[in-house]
Amino acid sequence: MSTFVPIIDLTPWFHGDADGRAAVAREVDVALRASGFLVITGHGVPTALRADIRAAAKRFFALPADVKARYAATVGGRGWLPPGVEANGYAEGTETPPDLKESFAVGADAPTGDAAIDAVWFLANVFPEEAPELRALLVEYLGVMRALGDELLRVCAAALDLPSGFFTAKTAHPSYTLNLNWYPPISVTGTPEPGQFRIGPHTDFGTVTILDREPGTGGLQVWGEQDGWVDAPFVPDSFTINIGDLLARWTGERWKSNRHRVLPPDATAPDEELMSLIFFYETDPSAVIESLPAPLGTVAHPPVVAADYLGEKLAAITVS
Repeated sequence: MSTFVPIIDLTPWFHGDADGRAAVAREVDVALRASGFLVITGHGVPTALRADIRAAAKRFFALPADVKARYAATVGGRGWLPPGVEANGYAEGTETPPDLKESFAVGADAPTGDAAIDAVWFLANVFPEEAPELRALLVEYLGVMRALGDELLRVCAAALDLPSGFFTAKTAHPSYTLNLNWYPPISVTGTPEPGQFRIGPHTDFGTVTILDREPGTGGLQVWGEQDGWVDAPFVPDSFTINIGDLLARWTGERWKSNRHRVLPPDATAPDEELMSLIFFYETDPSAVIESLPAPLGTVAHPPVVAADYLGEKLAAITVS
């Protein structure tokens, strides 16, 4: 078992007694302080749902570019993000080449009634006519992921001995995004440029990221202060979890929003194509996030409005 990115079974949290739940919470606290990452099993999300999404999404990504372009969107929007529009390394101030991926994004679409908020954070989802089964699958998955996201925030509250609803009090009407990331094989992308990745080094921006990934040569790595880039462990039927900048800030930097990257396609695996399902959970856009004071927190950040903070982060990774 990896100690840097530990594997944590959530079965005692969902089905155990108070001692079992407390033990899970302690493990989560240790993981988020050490690396900001963990792998969870026992989460209860059906494997078949994720497999069906992948199969339908692959049919979409295999379409000609001019067909996919009917659903083209910009970073933070809803629809197809073509190659070349995103460079996550920009978030660190590094002028990297664009990321070697395509994405299809859906997310929270129930309007709040605030036109300014809704126009940015609750856009209408679009679904490709050429893969009609995606609509029902993605709507179901969004509901399942939101429920899991809230449950993970309750685990986080328990890990800090806070009231169960401490974090979810600010997710009454949250924004969130699901990216279906397709990482084409090197036979499609061509040889990567120097410093080019499937996803460049970055930290995530929101509260909790729930990643369903496939193993591969060009896979996920997490940054370690002592060991440098470390391959994230892969466990079948698991989710890789990490926290984003907003939750790290919320905890006064007790927990780490850690750098990670997805390696470029490798010539030793010329046919490797991977697909990740990445759910980015945030908060209510109007939520004011204040750092937890000592002794839990160690850094007293100024309060921020979630929408303002996240908007600046998304703008930073958009290739103009």
